[in-house]
Amino acid sequence: MANTLVQDLIDSGVHFGHRASRWNPKMAPYIYGRKNQIHIIDIRETVRGLLRAKKFTSQVASGGSLILFVGTKRQASAAVQKEAERCGMPYVSERWLGGALTNFRTIRNRLTRLEELENIRNSDKIEGYSKKAQSSLNREYRKIYRNLNGIRTMNRMPECMIIVDPNKEKNAIREAKALGITTLALIDTNCDPDTVDLPIPGNDDGIRSVELIMQHMADAVLAGRKHVVAKNEGADTKGKSAPAPNAEAKLGAKPESAAAPDKDAEAVSS
Repeated sequence: MANTLVQDLIDSGVHFGHRASRWNPKMAPYIYGRKNQIHIIDIRETVRGLLRAKKFTSQVASGGSLILFVGTKRQASAAVQKEAERCGMPYVSERWLGGALTNFRTIRNRLTRLEELENIRNSDKIEGYSKKAQSSLNREYRKIYRNLNGIRTMNRMPECMIIVDPNKEKNAIREAKALGITTLALIDTNCDPDTVDLPIPGNDDGIRSVELIMQHMADAVLAGRKHVVAKNEGADTKGKSAPAPNAEAKLGAKPESAAAPDKDAEAVSS
């Protein structure tokens, strides 16, 4: 299993960092060396960080909490959206709106507006508007949909965030810190690992690298959610197998059937 993971990481190019001239000295513990003026990330550190992140993510998901996927750079946008939708978690893949977490009430109002626009577009009401008004409504709808569609199901604050490139998503990290939300991030050699709670050293510019890391994180979420389903099913089964006592038993009164047990009861007790 470990050998397969390492080979997959190498094949995806997760070990390629930035040019040595662009590195952040705090990333030194995660760098294996350099080749042709390009830093090479230590795969062992990548595996260690990925396994830690998957374990933590699975635990969070098993508790029924939300996990927010964030990756707005061109190389990460598609992978973040795909994997977040696969595991049923909210995501931001286009643009991080300031106050998306710290001013969540305003964001909810914009989501309400999105639903209003969808109702207008999907009904005959749109015919009552002039062509200019229709164009304005469609333009407003596309803008809100592009920026907020990924978090429209986020009815509460997430417990942790999975981020691609902390340098790009510094505003998201700042809001997460203000609210005490745990941050996990795929970080390249030009990033500061101290800005996140759990770094995953790796290439955050390669499409294949980002896709692979996001797949593993989504798998961890799905594994954690299976525990929630199993737990709920176990609770339902337990509740059905233990019927509530009747009113007489609750009041401490002796039921009439206790004075003259039937033959089946005597057979079981003997």
